[in-house]
Amino acid sequence: MMAPIAYIAIPTSRWLGPAGLLLLAALILLLWSYRRARPLRGFHRVCFALKTLGVLILALWLLEPMWIGRRAKAGANSLAILADNSSTMTIRDVGQTKRRGDFLREALDTETAGWLAKLAENFEIRRYFFDSRLHRTLDFSELAFDGQASAIGTNLRVLADRFQDKPLAGILLMTDGNPTDLSTPAYDLSGLPPVYPVVVGHRDPPKDIAVTNVSVTQTAFEDAPVTIQADVAVTGFAGQTISVDLKDSTGAVVQTKKWLLKKRHDKQRFRFRLRPQRAGVLFYTIAANAARLPAESAEQENRSQEATLLNNQRTVVVKRDEGPYRILYVTGRPNWEYKFLRRAIEEDEQIHLVGLIRAAKREPKYDWRGRAGEQSNPLFRGYDTQNQEQTEEYDQPVLVRLNTRDAEELRDGFPRTAEELYAYHAVILDDIEAEFFLRDQMDLIRRFVSERGGGFLMLGGKESFQQGQYAHTPISSILPVYLDRLPESPRIKRTRMALTRGGWLQPWARLRDNEQAERERLRAMPDFRVLNRLRGVKPGAQVIATVDDERDARYPALIVQRFGNGRSAALPIGDVWRWGLQSPEMREDMEKFWRQTLRWLVANVPQRISVEVVQGADLAQQAVRLRVYARDKDFQPLDNVFAEIEIQRPAGDSIRLNAQPVAHQSGVFETTLVSRASGGYSVHAVITDAEGNRIGAAETGWTVDLLAQEFASLQVNRALLEDIARQTGGRVVELDELDRFARMLPHLQVPITTTWSKPLFDLPGLGPAAFLLVLICFGSEWALRRWKGMP
Repeated sequence: MMAPIAYIAIPTSRWLGPAGLLLLAALILLLWSYRRARPLRGFHRVCFALKTLGVLILALWLLEPMWIGRRAKAGANSLAILADNSSTMTIRDVGQTKRRGDFLREALDTETAGWLAKLAENFEIRRYFFDSRLHRTLDFSELAFDGQASAIGTNLRVLADRFQDKPLAGILLMTDGNPTDLSTPAYDLSGLPPVYPVVVGHRDPPKDIAVTNVSVTQTAFEDAPVTIQADVAVTGFAGQTISVDLKDSTGAVVQTKKWLLKKRHDKQRFRFRLRPQRAGVLFYTIAANAARLPAESAEQENRSQEATLLNNQRTVVVKRDEGPYRILYVTGRPNWEYKFLRRAIEEDEQIHLVGLIRAAKREPKYDWRGRAGEQSNPLFRGYDTQNQEQTEEYDQPVLVRLNTRDAEELRDGFPRTAEELYAYHAVILDDIEAEFFLRDQMDLIRRFVSERGGGFLMLGGKESFQQGQYAHTPISSILPVYLDRLPESPRIKRTRMALTRGGWLQPWARLRDNEQAERERLRAMPDFRVLNRLRGVKPGAQVIATVDDERDARYPALIVQRFGNGRSAALPIGDVWRWGLQSPEMREDMEKFWRQTLRWLVANVPQRISVEVVQGADLAQQAVRLRVYARDKDFQPLDNVFAEIEIQRPAGDSIRLNAQPVAHQSGVFETTLVSRASGGYSVHAVITDAEGNRIGAAETGWTVDLLAQEFASLQVNRALLEDIARQTGGRVVELDELDRFARMLPHLQVPITTTWSKPLFDLPGLGPAAFLLVLICFGSEWALRRWKGMP
């Protein structure tokens, strides 16, 4: 806050020079008279100083100095008064019978608020109230304190923009300082005029239970793939038990956690781990309440103790994508790995494993001494002699297709076009050499991961990795490891697996829900005997697991990385199946490992049609943007299509909107909706072609908790108001300081000012005080001289 601008000036006149000479002569004469009597020592110096001070004051008085300053020019500057109309103003603070809003109304009452009239004498007063938006008012009679948000930062910026080219002396912000739009620590208030926050409310927070900071994470962990996390902040319930419930969309309690409070102010984080029974868009509610007293309902108890119940619960959305996710498994020989993979996902309706198994390699093309005229491979003799054109010949590998969607799928072997390969969500290569693929097919796999966003996994074996001649191929660029040739080393006879630090942090890599049980499981695992040694791990890749051989040498055993839009993994162990042969319990562990690994592999793989919600975290009742992405079978953008979105709102009704194409973005469509009610919103988007034929659909959802966000904190946020004042050059004002502020503001730095001046000694009380000081100086000097017998 700028200090008042004023200074002392001595007017120039023709008497200024003679007056200065007379003053100098008087001082010289005074000094001569004291030195003539006796040298100036100790006591004499005090007398000399008193008479000199009196002479100087008289000389200054005769010069008639002026007190000059600047003040706001009456009526030339504007002053904006901004009153908080949000719901937190209905809170009653500790020990108060009135609400915060009642104190605010009294301060703004034009009949009793003299400070408003005082400000109106010097400024053009502009009155506003705000919640999620800024509203103009004449006398603040519209204040109802029913706003569902406190957009302090947004409305300050809007107000500054309105007065951008006008003389705005400042903004008087009357609030409790609990915004819903200034959550980031580094919010920017540059360019605003001085803001003078007026603190409404008391420092001590009222009793309250609030659910805040809700988040949802989804993993491939089989036992509990969804984790819902929420912070619960409690004030004033020491010694009581808080019940935190997780409820589904029907209101049924899914899980409950108890919390015994030991302090008046406390905060704790709760995690709910669950496995939803169905896929799709699901809504859950986290509710926290104090334990009820005997013969009293929970609602009555909370109402009698809490400041508000509107922040006791939050709603979250969980989107469980529906499959099936199709994974293409390609192996160079029939093996046990595919058998165990199939068993692991037999009951998983979301994972569909398609197998392409090479039963025999292609033969050199020459004449066999067999039956006369026979050109086909004798392995197929007797199976199907009706269509000789479809029977593999000698120079073609013998391929077996398993779990295909129809007779045409993989008919010609591994896919050769993007349309064929992009129909899958992930590709697994197991013990198959690079020579099996054409160069174009390997490049197609690379683009499948980087552009389409698919998953890729290579398993170990004698024809995998470097042994499979994949070095310097497009597939080598996908892998998270280097495939350079290694020097000869002793044969590895056995290895034992262990998780790395990064592996412990990945839920899909663990099979137990606690560390001790997981360590015991790892110690009981059998040794593996087939391992592809690797030269090193690429930068940016993460090692999830390692194996140690009999010489305690350590090798990477499970490595993952992001590659373009997709992800890739390398598992250089070639006999994972050995794990499942030890015991039924270990077979279950192995199958669980495969299920979680495959789910991780296909997690977040883009679909042809997808929809996302773009929602600002800080803006209440904002327009939510719904964006639809449409791609063809080659995953190229679709343009000549139509996107229709159906939104089911919290009240149960639905609305249909047509999404419009986004300029300069092919295959992207967008529409907006303002979320005016709290609750869960589900979205179903449908893409159709020009003839109305359905191409595909997608769904998602979002939640809005307007009042929960508004009541996230009930304590007056003085620190925020002080920071706003500091950044803008203002100062914090208390309610009982408004009269003093109204008198001081005209003398502070404002855009348009006028100059005023008055004689210095005409200031109230200064003239008599100066004359009295002169008498004291001369009288004291005379009394001291007489006391010491001086002439």
